[in-house]
Parts: sequence; C-alpha cells; structure tokens
Amino acid sequence: MTLAALDRIDDAYRATASFLRPVERGQWLRLALVCLFVGLPTAAGSGAQWSTPANDPTPTPGGPADVPPEVWIAVAVAILVALALALAFTFVGSVMEFVLYESLRRESVSVRAYWRRYFGRGVGLFGFRLAVGLAVLVAIVLLVGAVVLSLAATGGAASALFLAVVAVPTALVVALVAGLVESFTTAFVVPVMLAEDRGVLAGWRRFWSTLTREWREFLAYAVLAFVLGTVGAAAVGVVVALLAVVLLLPTAVLAAPAVALFLLAEPLGIAAFVVVGLLYVLAVVAVAAAVQVPVVVYLRYYALLVLGDADEAFDLIPEQRAAVED
Repeated sequence: MTLAALDRIDDAYRATASFLRPVERGQWLRLALVCLFVGLPTAAGSGAQWSTPANDPTPTPGGPADVPPEVWIAVAVAILVALALALAFTFVGSVMEFVLYESLRRESVSVRAYWRRYFGRGVGLFGFRLAVGLAVLVAIVLLVGAVVLSLAATGGAASALFLAVVAVPTALVVALVAGLVESFTTAFVVPVMLAEDRGVLAGWRRFWSTLTREWREFLAYAVLAFVLGTVGAAAVGVVVALLAVVLLLPTAVLAAPAVALFLLAEPLGIAAFVVVGLLYVLAVVAVAAAVQVPVVVYLRYYALLVLGDADEAFDLIPEQRAAVED
C-alpha cells in the first residue's frame, strides 16, 4: 500500500498552483505578511570556544574587569530588547498559523478577520510553544551543569568522556523531540484545533490516536517534509540573495546624499547611513517574505493532504482534495 506522504507530493503542488494562480497582487501581499511571521522551517548550528585560566594565566587589558558598567548595562538592555522582540514575533506567528490555514481552507486571505477570530487559539499556541522552549532550555541548563560538575570533580579527560557519551547524545535527542513536537504541532495539531474547535492540548490528545495508528505515514511525512522544506528554503535563499544584490543599486543611489551629509556634518551623515541601511534591510525582508509564499503554501497544503488521508475527520480541504484528485 502506497503511503499518502508519497502520493501527495504532486497533489500539494497542484493545490498550491490552483490557489496562487492567477496571481492577485493584494492576495500575494497579504500572504507575504502572514508568511513573514510563519516562515520556513530552518535549522541552525553554532559553536563555542572554551578556555580556562590555565590557558591564559595572566589578565589582559580590556578583559571583563576593565569593561565599564555602562557597557554591561547596554548589553543587558540589548539582550532584553532582543528577547522581547523574539517573544513578540513568536506570538504574532502563533496567531498567523491559524490565519494561514483558514486562508488555505477558504481560498481567501483576510488577515484582520481571521486574526480576530483565532486570536484566543493563537494565545494558547504561543503558550504551548513557550512551554516547549522553556523545557528545552531547562534540559540544556541541566546538561551544561552536569558537564561543569563533571569537569570540576574529575578533570578534563573524564569530563570529555561524559560529554561524548552522555551530554551530546542527550542534547541531540532533546533537540529532535522538540523539533518533532513543534513541527507536528504546526502541521497537524493546528488543523485539528481548527477542524474540531479545540485548544492546543486537547488538539494533541485528539491527534495522538491518529499519530500512533498511522505512525508509518507520519514518519514518512517527517522525512519528506524535511527534505522538501530544505530544498524550498535553499531555493528561496538563492532567489533572495540575487534580489538583494539587485537592491544594492537603488540603495547606492540613496546612499549618495548620505555621503554628502557625512562630509558636511559627520553625525548627520552617520544618521543618514543608518536610515539607508534600515531601508535596505526592510526591503530585503519584504522581498524574502514575498518570495517564500509559494513554498510555505505548498508545505501547508502537503501537511493538510496527508492529515486528511490519515483521518477524514481532520480534513480541512475536501474540495481542494477532490479537485487535485480529478
């Protein structure tokens, strides 16, 4: 028996093409606004270098002890502002998930109407995402604390062994579980919430039986959605990079007066450069939001088609399904 996750790859494309064509500028712009907050699935990695006092036994000028208190205050304020912006972005994105699915279901985009209708559920989704994020943070803190205690108690070699055998695999498992929970919440639980007027926890309980019954289907979806999302994100990145280069020309034209101002009055020139830079960044963000619309819509249609095949009670798009099957 063929898995729906395989069969629906082409059907999702046909549903996306039917929804987006012919291109209507107003609808595309509204979708771009929604997709700006919903966005594509991404993965990022980071590395850090650690040092101990034994590697650098003598303090150097400019070290932490020489940093003025004002600098630390500025750093703390910047971190708090960044955190507040991230939370605000996540909150808006949580409501926009419902706006997007309702738009796909009705094949009509109305940001304000759907925002008002699903604001409460968006708050619930935001709280759930926040709880998952805090759980991951606690797990990371516990792992880091275990590594530090191991280092302090047994020395570098034993700590490295503990890190390789326990901490790193545990961190990978935590990241994988959190990623799957977030992905399945977005792809499947949100539609269940819409289909049956449930909260996020009730939606998960309702979806769980379907997930455990059709686990092969959803495992195939997880693998294929990761591949499709990665390919789509790469394609969007290439297009946005090319358009960002194109946008450098009008930006250079705007920067010419800033150069003149800088020569006349340095503070005014710096302010003008900042304004031009912000305009360029906003233009690139707007372009990225518009370019990613087809990929985001495709991935959401793909998830809806797979979910409806797994359980007809959760099918939000029966008419679109029938159209792509004809």
